[in-house]
Amino acid sequence: MDNKENLPEHIAIIMDGNRRWARAQGKPAAFGHKEGAKVLENIVRYANKIGIKYITAYAFSTENWKRATDEVSALMTLFQSYLDDYCKRADTENIKVRIIGSRDGLSERMKKSIEKSMEKTKNNTGIVFNIALNYGGREELVQSMKKIASKVKEGILNPEDITEKEIEDNLYTAGQPDPDLLIRTSGEIRLSNFLPWQLSYAEFVFIEKNWPDFTEKDLDEAIKIYQNRTRKFGAN
Repeated sequence: MDNKENLPEHIAIIMDGNRRWARAQGKPAAFGHKEGAKVLENIVRYANKIGIKYITAYAFSTENWKRATDEVSALMTLFQSYLDDYCKRADTENIKVRIIGSRDGLSERMKKSIEKSMEKTKNNTGIVFNIALNYGGREELVQSMKKIASKVKEGILNPEDITEKEIEDNLYTAGQPDPDLLIRTSGEIRLSNFLPWQLSYAEFVFIEKNWPDFTEKDLDEAIKIYQNRTRKFGAN
């Protein structure tokens, strides 16, 4: 990364194309997801090196449960082993791991791995790596509203005092800045229920190549596109 001025503080990534990449090589979908996980780890390490403060990666959506049972099972096995193994490396690299999303439907072992990975890396001061696992943007907003409604019901909060800040404080990403840049691979041009509140003013960069082919150079190029845009946040 040549120009480290005006770096995005927070980058969100939709890692699309793992299955297409695998199919093109005559491999099962699980192979593509495994290679995609390796690429993600490398990208997070590089982002940490160049000074990015936060990365949020869309690993598994609430809608992904609708996929073939064998693929979902393979994905969950991959996530399980990835979390158990990766948190050790993340800790030595000063990366703070956070898993955002619903715990509903996850195995008890997976839940323990999630807690362990976050606990082990919670004091690290490098990049914050959010893994969106069993994540749905609308569900996140529903849960936020329920928390706020409970406060109103208990008399802790008046309806007229509900602000954007109050909503943000009840999201999975509470305490973090909104993403400045969204990157989506494989040429798809949609959000797919990913961070609908947080991405309201992000810059979008869509890349044709599939996620397992994504490189550090591609991240540099996406950041350069971001740096060359003028962010107006609704102003003229």
